Amino acid sequence: MRWDVFTWAAVALLLFAAEALAPGAFMLWLGFAAAAVFLLVWLLPAELSLLLQAGAFVVFSFASILIYRRWFRAREPRSDQPALNRRSAALVGRVVVLAAPIEGGRGRVQIADAYWDVVGPDLPAGSHVRITGGDAMTLQVEPAADTGA
Repeated sequence: MRWDVFTWAAVALLLFAAEALAPGAFMLWLGFAAAAVFLLVWLLPAELSLLLQAGAFVVFSFASILIYRRWFRAREPRSDQPALNRRSAALVGRVVVLAAPIEGGRGRVQIADAYWDVVGPDLPAGSHVRITGGDAMTLQVEPAADTGA
């Protein structure tokens, strides 16, 4: 009885079970690597040393993760609303009125019921600014072109 064959089968099954309990697609690919080592050890008539088996597992793990990243992950559907959970990115291009003046490069605007910190050139309160970017709760702004008001 070859314990290394059963060990790799058990490792593969445990990794697949771990993926089922905590899905994230990482343990799945390690399970495929363990299954490949199981097949390799089972099909080769000569016994492989434990070091060669572990090395094969590492190589198969890297290969399976690369396959996942290059092939499957690249084919995941793209969102029709990529800025949905990035509110500051969704505001880029919008023209708003300064609620507090920009002094020393920092000011505030009110958008709907939220106040946002802004950075940009010094401007008085009430000026129209265009949002050009954002980082977390801070928006980058520039003076808006004539708004017609």
